[in-house]
Amino acid sequence: MGIADKISNKADDLAGKGKEAAGKATGDEHLENEGKADQAKASLKDGVEKIKDAASDVKDSLKK
Repeated sequence: MGIADKISNKADDLAGKGKEAAGKATGDEHLENEGKADQAKASLKDGVEKIKDAASDVKDSLKK
């Protein structure tokens, strides 16, 4: 996974946590749910990147 992807995913996750917290603090369920969705999206993207890395590692090991 590239460093840019890691930073982007972490930024999305942190933004989602901020939205969720703001939604909880203000009683805005829509904002809270939006924050949770942002966190889930970041987690999913992180998982996809990890799968791509693992596939690349397998590919590299087969070349040897």
